Amino acid sequence: MARPRHTLLSRERIVDAAAALVDAEGLDAVSVRRLATELGVAGPSLYNHFATKAEILDAVADAVVAQVDVSYFGTHDWSEALRLWAHSYHAVLSAHPNIVPVLAHGPGRRPAALAMADTVYGGLIAAGWPPARATHIGALMRYLVTGAALGSFALGFDEDPGLYAERYPHLRDAHLLAEHRRSVDEGAFALGLETVLAGLEVKKAGLDQLKGSLT
Repeated sequence: MARPRHTLLSRERIVDAAAALVDAEGLDAVSVRRLATELGVAGPSLYNHFATKAEILDAVADAVVAQVDVSYFGTHDWSEALRLWAHSYHAVLSAHPNIVPVLAHGPGRRPAALAMADTVYGGLIAAGWPPARATHIGALMRYLVTGAALGSFALGFDEDPGLYAERYPHLRDAHLLAEHRRSVDEGAFALGLETVLAGLEVKKAGLDQLKGSLT
């Protein structure tokens, strides 16, 4: 039997094509018609794999989350595991910033996102954090990582030096921030992460001390 002239359509091919569109042009570029054109198939054939555009974007978001390294939990101290995981999470989202608005809504029913949440929560519980605090920490870390990936602080200022000099004297060098985007944005994330972890370590020490006094 002769082989088909084109690779058969699959969920993976659809997700890969959608991910490429999102990365290159943003969420609004994704439509069933556009994907069908990119894949060289008839539009209705996509509905054999996904019922809606939202399902496709969910799958793209989950494919991105699947790239995050969560292997640190169970092999490192809880604080170091959070640090390494957060940097991996941040690096992945920074590479795919256009999908972040979808991820910001939470894991929903996405397998990789739920597996990540389960691993992080389980690692914190195993380290002795109470369930409520483990939930708060997981939420806090997601706010920090997704918030940092939603937009660039450094690119939020106009490059016209005359815009700030007279009316906003404390921002007289703001037009230079775009030239230092990487150091500004990466430095801000690292500072925020280390500040959060330092505070959590103090709270954990207090919690451990309290537990010790009750035994």
